[in-house]
Amino acid sequence: MAKLAPPLSCYYQTSPTHRTNHSRHSILTPKASVSFSTQQTHNRGSHTLKTKTTHKPALLQEINKLCESGNLTEALNLLRNDPRNVDSGSARREAVEVLLQACGYRQDMETGRRVHELVSASTQFRNDFVLNTRLVTMYSMCGSPLDSRMVFDGLQGKNLFVWNALISAYSRNQLYHDSINMFIELILETDFKPDFFTFPCVFKACAGILDVRLGQVFHGMAVKMGLVLDVFVGNALVGMYGKCGCLQNAVQLFEKMPERNLVSWNSMIRGFSENGLSQECYDLVREILGEGFLPDDATIVTLLPVCAGEGDGDMGMVIHALAVKLGLNEKLMVKNALMDMYSKCGYLSEAIVMFGKNNKKNVVSWNSMIGGFSREGDVYGTFNLLRRMQVEDENVRVNEVTILNVLPACLEEQELVSLKEIHGYSFRHGFHDDELVANAFVAAYTKCGSLSSAQHVFHGIENKTVSSWNALIGGLAQNGDPQMALDFYFEMKDAGLDPDWYSIGSLILACAHLKFKRYGKQIHGFVLRNGLDCDSFISISLMSLYIHCNKILSASILFSRMEDKSLICWNTMLAGYTQLELPDDALHIFRQMLSNRVQPYEIAIMSVFEACSQLSALRLGKELHCFALKAKLVEDMFVGCSILDMYAKNGSIEQAQMFFDSLTEKDVAAWNVLIAGYGTNGHGNKALELFEEMYRLWLKPDGFTFIGVLMACSHAGLVKEGLMYFKEMQDLYGIEPKLEHYACVVDMLARAGQLEEALRLISEMPEEPDARIWSSLLSSCRSHGDLNMGTKIAERLLELEPEKAENYVLVSNLYAGSGKWDDVRRVRQRMKELGLQKDAGRSWIELEGKVHSFIAGDNLLLESREIRETWKSLEEKITDLGYRPNTSCVLHELEEEEKIERLRGHSEKLAISFGLLKTSKGSTIRVCKNLRICLDCHNAAKFISKAVEREIVVRDNKRFHHFKDGLCSCSDYW
Repeated sequence: MAKLAPPLSCYYQTSPTHRTNHSRHSILTPKASVSFSTQQTHNRGSHTLKTKTTHKPALLQEINKLCESGNLTEALNLLRNDPRNVDSGSARREAVEVLLQACGYRQDMETGRRVHELVSASTQFRNDFVLNTRLVTMYSMCGSPLDSRMVFDGLQGKNLFVWNALISAYSRNQLYHDSINMFIELILETDFKPDFFTFPCVFKACAGILDVRLGQVFHGMAVKMGLVLDVFVGNALVGMYGKCGCLQNAVQLFEKMPERNLVSWNSMIRGFSENGLSQECYDLVREILGEGFLPDDATIVTLLPVCAGEGDGDMGMVIHALAVKLGLNEKLMVKNALMDMYSKCGYLSEAIVMFGKNNKKNVVSWNSMIGGFSREGDVYGTFNLLRRMQVEDENVRVNEVTILNVLPACLEEQELVSLKEIHGYSFRHGFHDDELVANAFVAAYTKCGSLSSAQHVFHGIENKTVSSWNALIGGLAQNGDPQMALDFYFEMKDAGLDPDWYSIGSLILACAHLKFKRYGKQIHGFVLRNGLDCDSFISISLMSLYIHCNKILSASILFSRMEDKSLICWNTMLAGYTQLELPDDALHIFRQMLSNRVQPYEIAIMSVFEACSQLSALRLGKELHCFALKAKLVEDMFVGCSILDMYAKNGSIEQAQMFFDSLTEKDVAAWNVLIAGYGTNGHGNKALELFEEMYRLWLKPDGFTFIGVLMACSHAGLVKEGLMYFKEMQDLYGIEPKLEHYACVVDMLARAGQLEEALRLISEMPEEPDARIWSSLLSSCRSHGDLNMGTKIAERLLELEPEKAENYVLVSNLYAGSGKWDDVRRVRQRMKELGLQKDAGRSWIELEGKVHSFIAGDNLLLESREIRETWKSLEEKITDLGYRPNTSCVLHELEEEEKIERLRGHSEKLAISFGLLKTSKGSTIRVCKNLRICLDCHNAAKFISKAVEREIVVRDNKRFHHFKDGLCSCSDYW
């Protein structure tokens, strides 16, 4: 098997034929012919009755003809009423065999029962071994192994063939334990010895329950009985080991087989396929062709799901071409597999074309296409196909698989009505009794937001398995009620069921949403005790939990201990660092990712762009933009929005506009980013122009669009326009305002000094205001000198968040601005008692790819003397231009000279001085600050931009200030 073989395309022109020597043979349940002869011969225990080419009696010929055409009722009537029965007893017996086999083949159990009645009523046939074996097989093929067992138990005498038929019946109907038990009973209670037919059925049962140890026991028995060298037994063994994941055993057995047929190769391909080894599957196909075999339909339908699972449409097309060359593409089974492959590989249009040309559709054909539309999220297409299926083809009926394929399309609340319609249909047709269907409805209802319906379905499940509980717990954790997910988990434990890896993943997600660090640690302990930490899904979920709980160090330790770090692991840590606003760490791990030769894709790139935005690191952002261009990631819409956002948040709105103009497809998200970018960069009117342009292009804005518009109005003081758009959002576009929209409008009114109107809007809100709204209003109370309102709001704010330092700072600043120094001291004493500390003012600047940070009053920097001298020189120049220190910005009880000295040490002044010291004349200075820029620094920056003839861009925690020629983009309104 290790030898190299030429590519598949080399075999398209040649077709060496060995099919006569290596004909396909089903490993476990060989297909029997519907045609019978007057003479029976057993084929290696498979009980297939071969056709003899001698003359057939007229009765048998007519029965055979009717069975082949599907007229089974007419064949039965002929068998009952034909007068030739008297003179042709043997022909009648063979005719019964033909009819029984046809009933099984066409799954016509009703006619089969009537034939059974005929056999039971005949003294000649009722104890006939062959006919009763046919009855056992017929019932099993019709999906009724219980009837097969009743026939078996009713026999006065039994031979090995009828035992084999029942063992096969159980395996065929996935009653694997029953099949194994019958095999053990055969060995212990009879003198019969298992043969070439018995063992394949038993090996299939072992594979079905994934019990490789039991399979090895039976393997040993087959060796001792000298049956293991038989090609059919060997094929079944290869299949069992492959199914159980023991590929090494399968390969060793395959290579030692003295005789191999096409089924042997197909079994090996299936083993590789089921274990995710796609390349090995393709290599085996090349070896099959090199050995002179020709792939059959079983080979093709084994390979196509491999292509589908890998999303490898190109290889799928190669397999399709091979099927066409071999004349297999017209087989219905192959057509269905091709449709499924194309739809799963993203070629839905090709699947639709194949579906339209298929004139012999069965339920699998319809299910494959319905699944394709469902996976694409095409709700209309999914339900339209479902309706067509019921109208266009009366021979095809919806089954459980159809329902399971439809349900993934129901993802949003608007699909709830359709979901209930499907649920009603399933209930009327008895599909709701199927565990998989019931579980799928539980999950679908949670996704559509109907948690009560999900619980109702769940409580209606009679025998709840771990999978049933998982469907509900997972749905609640993912779709809005993590606390209830935990409650149901405790109920599951009380019911005596232990969680599996899926349960644990859902619990971790619930704890992450709730930020339940304590429960999360308990789950982590359970994971370690039960050895589940080796599962990458669980490890990544735990990392995400710790990130949500702001315990990035714990997540980092987990990450460092993982031996095989997948791309998802790296992405999780990158996203975690950016979510927790640790951009330096995010950039560090990104560089580590590249050094480990891990190729970053869209998600990783988006996280790093966000890190560049947080650092205001424009140069790094540009370098990353080049990286994304080379990696051909820029075409992704999400990456495009991240690039837009990076430029906008670095104050480079012109480059953001240029990149926006270069986009071939501009979705609403891209417009939203640009509108918000113009708003925060002080170009409110431009942001509103963009919104109006969206309207002219018939693009429908969403809630995020209006957040950008309202923020732009707030920063530009466009109160009238902001109120108009707030009303339009509801009346014209039907968007219900959320807390974020109210926060923007409150901030807009408060900045403009309309404090009473802002307070009135808060009282009219349908939701309780959060701390952000109160802190915004409190800040404006201080700016506009409204101490009375500010005092009342301060009380509410501290009630909401009594342990947040910045809230006490806002209250302290309110009192300091009004000269209430006793109240200032009281607030600061309270902070001290609570162990809270004010965040120091910090500014940073990126130079040559390195970020330099400055803290207010910091004199420990190596360049501190040079920075002070630079500022001294600047101060002299701007003083000549009219600058005067604004000591009201120093909210401390100090002498005037001390206040002036404090102003000189503000972090943004240090950063600007450092930037002027280290950069060439004419270049733009870009500074970022963690707090709002004070009035004195704002005035100083305006004068500095005029004195040094440079543009200075300062991003504070609210917006951008572009200083140029003594003016600011905010027009002194911020």
